[in-house]
Amino acid sequence: MAPVKNPLDERALEHLDVRRDGAVVTVTIDRPERRNALHPAAHAELAAVFDAYAADREARVLVLTGAGERAFCVGSDLKERARSGVDRMPATGFGGLTERFDLDQPVIAAVNGDAIGGGLELVLACDLAIAARHARFGLPEPRVGLAAHGGLHRLARQVPLKQAMEIALTGRLLSAEEALNYGLLNAVVDAAELTAEVARWTGALLAAAPLALRATKQMMLLGLAHGSVEAAFAATYPAYEAMLASEDAREGMQAFIDKRPPVWRGR
Repeated sequence: MAPVKNPLDERALEHLDVRRDGAVVTVTIDRPERRNALHPAAHAELAAVFDAYAADREARVLVLTGAGERAFCVGSDLKERARSGVDRMPATGFGGLTERFDLDQPVIAAVNGDAIGGGLELVLACDLAIAARHARFGLPEPRVGLAAHGGLHRLARQVPLKQAMEIALTGRLLSAEEALNYGLLNAVVDAAELTAEVARWTGALLAAAPLALRATKQMMLLGLAHGSVEAAFAATYPAYEAMLASEDAREGMQAFIDKRPPVWRGR
């Protein structure tokens, strides 16, 4: 029997390009002729990649981007939906990410162009987002008789409510600078600087202990699910317990005492 391939090691899936550089995985939605819109096969590939990332103890950061400079992702491929009459999506939501709640490793959106509809939903589901200055953002679903199911709950938790209502109800497109001011992004740079800026953020994450990053993300996101700060403090977080008992926790303290850079082993 042939060995099962790990999607993180695939160099060229049909609709994605996956590159791995040590602990960093870069996933590019590779449908530029459709402005990186997603259809069922692309959804399935992304879901498989995120499944593999969640299970991979060696992969520490995933960068999600789109092919070309026009679009990060403009949502569902409406032409394909009209042709086939179906719009199958994974149980983990749009792009296999928007309804995924088991992913403790960080995900960075490198927004190389328009992030519209499901594309903005993907940005909202990422932990950090860096955008090229020409990118635009919006949820235009009401203008075609729909609602942005995969983005509304995250949007209302990440942006002040009046601004969230503006984005969701009007469907207008925001500039990258507006998206930054609304809190949807961490940084905006010229397109030529996007790769270097993402590498800078990736480097900052790699400098931290991987188990500490997992614990931090899990505690912040699960803590928000509790009704009060008191309840959040009283809850148990498995990633935090694993971090406290890890070799890396001891290594961090010893490196501080020794005045040397720590050597993280992820255990």
